Amino acid sequence: MALHLARATRAALAAALALLALPAAAAPSFTPAEQAAAARVRADEISGHLRFLADDLLEGRAPGERGDDLAVRYLAAQLEAAGLEPGVPAEGGKPASWFQSVPLVKLTGAVPPEVEVRGARGALALSTRPSKEMDLIVAPSAEVDRVKLAGAGLVFVGYGITAPEHGWDDYRGADVRGKVVVILNFNPPFAGEGVRLWYGRWDYKYENAARHGAAGAIIVHTTPSASYPWQVLTASADGTEMALPQEPGEARLLAKMWVSEAAARRVFALAGQDLDERTRAAQDPQRRGLGAAPLGLGLSLDMPVARAVTPSANVVGLLRGTDAKLAQEYVLYSAHHDHLGQRAPVPPATDGIYNGALDNASGCATVLAIARAAAPAPARRSLLFVFFTAEEKGLLGARWFAQHPPAPAGRLAATINLDAVNILGRTSDLAMLGLGKSSVSEVVREVAAAQGRTVHGDAFPDRGSYYRSDHFELARVGVPDVSVKGGPHYLGRPEAWGREQQTAYEQRNYHQPSDEYPPAPGRWDLSGAVEDAQLQLVVGLRLADAPGLPRWNAGDEFEPARSAALRALTSR
Repeated sequence: MALHLARATRAALAAALALLALPAAAAPSFTPAEQAAAARVRADEISGHLRFLADDLLEGRAPGERGDDLAVRYLAAQLEAAGLEPGVPAEGGKPASWFQSVPLVKLTGAVPPEVEVRGARGALALSTRPSKEMDLIVAPSAEVDRVKLAGAGLVFVGYGITAPEHGWDDYRGADVRGKVVVILNFNPPFAGEGVRLWYGRWDYKYENAARHGAAGAIIVHTTPSASYPWQVLTASADGTEMALPQEPGEARLLAKMWVSEAAARRVFALAGQDLDERTRAAQDPQRRGLGAAPLGLGLSLDMPVARAVTPSANVVGLLRGTDAKLAQEYVLYSAHHDHLGQRAPVPPATDGIYNGALDNASGCATVLAIARAAAPAPARRSLLFVFFTAEEKGLLGARWFAQHPPAPAGRLAATINLDAVNILGRTSDLAMLGLGKSSVSEVVREVAAAQGRTVHGDAFPDRGSYYRSDHFELARVGVPDVSVKGGPHYLGRPEAWGREQQTAYEQRNYHQPSDEYPPAPGRWDLSGAVEDAQLQLVVGLRLADAPGLPRWNAGDEFEPARSAALRALTSR
């Protein structure tokens, strides 16, 4: 028996040794070149850029204003110092430039202090005076000298969605031409409960209302449906609207409006209806869209409008690729340089400067750090570093860039967009907006695995973040995108800590003067921003060195745009 046991032990030991001798599956890792590039990303560099871009000197970086012009010039100077060249090609006798001019149009409405809503039960005066207690936010939209609505009928249109692929139409059988539509925020659970799609975004709702001929549109704000409190909207409620020049035949509303939840309840009560009941009916999946229903009320608004062209610019830097053919294709890194500017302070704020330190001086600072890290060892494809204007005004700079790219859209391999970076420390995980939409998702997974991190989709799907940052405008012309951020699982922190911090920021600092830098000691930890930036850098280098272009996955909403962009190249 002992002999048999000894033989069995020797056999087991030999088998174990044989297994140890077999080559182990290689863990993913960075190449030496990637390691060297990643090591050049530094927290102190991000902090230094951030400190300047968020300074009071820049007065909140409102598009076209002095402070934002300072930011634009600083960004171009830093790209040049990093060894890049101007990214806007020479044209018409003009040399290559760091600046792509964006012809923003500023519409300023002389909003009356009150807007009247009247019906058979009486009248209601909605306050438009700027404060946290205001009832109605009003801004012009069309390029007209005056917005005049005399008792324009209010029509409730549920979510204001026309989605034939879901069999949903809130305008079914209705004529809303010349009327003011009242719209719920968010969208039905097309992609799952609590997931916001493009249909749930305010800009889609305004665009769709204009396509149906409405004169105005009012979106009902609630904190759950917006994911931020009413004060976020009132902070920038100054009766102005910024837009790109209106094209001939382009449908636009005369007035865009938001109404607070409390005021909306009073409006529906004046119509003899209950907002909660109408909301439940609008959500009914059996009805697939409520169908427009007049409220029996009329809204009157008389608002002169002043129009002015406000020149602004996207900043574009180029790191030329090393491959003679592939250098004509581009991987983009992007961030928006604008914020909300300044206005009279509202207590408890001590000043009225909306510094936008996290949103989005942090993104600009990190893209600058990535540019300097990439410059010593260019990839096969070219890299473009783009800082967009007027993101806060509706992604206008990115839209202009997408419509007037420095190279055809079919040659834009991908865009890696940074908007509010991770300032809370290192994480075990990484959230990717649009995970699984394109082949870039696998590249992100590979690089994250080399860092020892897992990848998941949007940690806050109710925010609709994929559709509210600049990469969306590039996706609309077919360019695959990378939008990632560490978290919400932070090393050494309780499980729920990251989500709590995100919620606290949205409630207290998002679009408020309190979004400032430098912070109180220990409040910001840029080690996570560095780790994310290293991933973004390496992902971009791998995409730039890959033999083929990234692709949208079959059936994705942006696949047709990519196909059209590639066909346009072959027809040249």
